[in-house]
Amino acid sequence: MASSIDTSKITKLERYNSYIRRVNSTKLIAASSKLLFRVTLLVALLLIFFFIINYSPLSSSETPHHHIHTTTHNLLSSAFYGGGAAWEKQVRHSSTPRSVNGLSVLVTGAAGFVGSHCSMALKKRGDGVLGIDNFNSYYDPSLKRGRQKLLAQHEIFIVEGDINDAKLLAKLFDIVPFTHVLHLAAQAGVRYAMKNPLSYVQSNIAGFVNLLETVKLANPQPAIVWASSSSVYGLNTNVPFSENDRTDQPASLYAATKKAGEEIAHTYNHIYGLSLTALRFFTVYGPWGRPDMAYFFFTKDMVQGKPINVYVTQDNKEVARDFTYIDDIVKGCLGALNTAKKSTGSGGKKKGPAQLRVYNLGNTSPVSVNKLVTILENLLNVKAKKNVIKMPRNGDVPFTHANVTLAKKDFGYKPTTDLSSGLRKFVKWYVSYYGIQSKELNSSSDHSQD
Repeated sequence: MASSIDTSKITKLERYNSYIRRVNSTKLIAASSKLLFRVTLLVALLLIFFFIINYSPLSSSETPHHHIHTTTHNLLSSAFYGGGAAWEKQVRHSSTPRSVNGLSVLVTGAAGFVGSHCSMALKKRGDGVLGIDNFNSYYDPSLKRGRQKLLAQHEIFIVEGDINDAKLLAKLFDIVPFTHVLHLAAQAGVRYAMKNPLSYVQSNIAGFVNLLETVKLANPQPAIVWASSSSVYGLNTNVPFSENDRTDQPASLYAATKKAGEEIAHTYNHIYGLSLTALRFFTVYGPWGRPDMAYFFFTKDMVQGKPINVYVTQDNKEVARDFTYIDDIVKGCLGALNTAKKSTGSGGKKKGPAQLRVYNLGNTSPVSVNKLVTILENLLNVKAKKNVIKMPRNGDVPFTHANVTLAKKDFGYKPTTDLSSGLRKFVKWYVSYYGIQSKELNSSSDHSQD
């Protein structure tokens, strides 16, 4: 009987203890929930605080505040880009001119083909150069990283970022009083527009507008030289192509975005007093070039013994391009920068008429694609396997030819490199960069003639 009573008491005691544990557990969960809520609220308030400090007002009435920068603002916004004081030091060092009257140039697309060559040339003559590039994967990013490494050896720093990042651009202009912007960042290529059209709108239009929005608020406003394209001539039949020819019949989306850029430039020049110079490049080639260009992928495929597609027009005429060597393009870019007049606005307000220019930069000697292939065959000692096919309707035009009279008159532009000489320099770089042995070229030559 006593044992039965003892068992009953133990059971009641266990039930009571279980109840106490449940109560304590409920209290603990409630306390934890309150703590979690308070932490979340604190984090949210901190994020709002950071947002308020780092984002400038957008309305014109609040524009003066855009240029009020406290130490807290600089430290916080620098931290967002992974460098803080060290990052700012790199930015300042790279953009500071070594020569007394040197320029301080922001080069967009600095890890690109033309951008890297221009950055190097500017630095060598004593200008300050700061690059920005998003290192996208339109073509092999390792080539862009190779250019970045080369520039770093000459103390040129490239900020890894996108021109659509308004906050980053504002930060760079907070740190550096740029005298010039060389805007070369763009989504390039005619055919790729059929696969990814929005990338052209995002980079060539939205990115350009975002850059101009930042520049218009700068004090002082820098002069801008930027890359348009010979593609804007589209279906124009006047030869050679001159700056006053029609450009309202683009044959590709790429061309349309570049033409839109020229109209946007006119608008910002008219409203905000920005000094803007557009350069219409004609088929640029050379060492460190773009793998999506015919001379580059022809070389690659010929070395590997693969066939290449050589286009002819719908009526079986040869396709020709005004191939322009990179060194000539660089001279043109620097000439445009040297002669660019100051912008006339300040803080988003125009104070007088500003310079607005458009120039062709070409070689003035169109060469057929067949001739290009023949030159490569001789340089590589490889016989090309050619598939001659009709040009697809993908936006390419059959012929380009630049009239550079205006550029010669205004800043002495004079191309000096013919296609054979330029391709010789390209092939020398290509063989060295990709580590191709002469025996590989010989075997490719033997294989291609089977």
